[in-house]
Amino acid sequence: MSEFLIYFEIGLRHILNIGDYAPILFLIALSSPYIFKDWKKLLLLVTIFTLAHTFAMFLAIYGVIFIRTNLMGILMLLTILLTALFHLFTVGKSSKNESISVIGFLTLFFGVIRGLGYANNFKTILGAHPKKIALPILEAATGIEVGQIVVVLVILILGYIVQTVFRFSKRDWTLVITAFVIGVVLPMILENGIWFIK
Repeated sequence: MSEFLIYFEIGLRHILNIGDYAPILFLIALSSPYIFKDWKKLLLLVTIFTLAHTFAMFLAIYGVIFIRTNLMGILMLLTILLTALFHLFTVGKSSKNESISVIGFLTLFFGVIRGLGYANNFKTILGAHPKKIALPILEAATGIEVGQIVVVLVILILGYIVQTVFRFSKRDWTLVITAFVIGVVLPMILENGIWFIK
């Protein structure tokens, strides 16, 4: 049981790491237009991320797929930007099924890229042979899922407070949050080293 808690905490910290806040930014962009009654959709999106992340880690650790580290960083940032832009331009529109499809794809893509990027770190943490990798990855995935739910809950609570106490409309809340995410991630994209490679 203690080994489960170790890897669970590793997964939890992977999401709730202030030093590497890309997953938090993505989750903020992802959950900005939703409210508590949309919890099933949000849980589905969070689980898509976890499954994609876990699957990508398996593929990377077993050497099936490899992507350059600097490329993964820019792809993650672009996915965050696209998610925020999508919500920014579709806020208040009624095409819910279409938006879940697009956001579901972006979530899947972000999960894969994030999982590929994290695989090397996780392999270093394990210091183990492939036979001993499967269970720790699944234990860490549980921590990742819980960490995401925590972030989403915080965003939902903040949204509820802002919309009920401060009388923001759902549309205004989404615009403010997505604009904030774009304002944070756009400079990170422009300053990314990939643009300066000769």
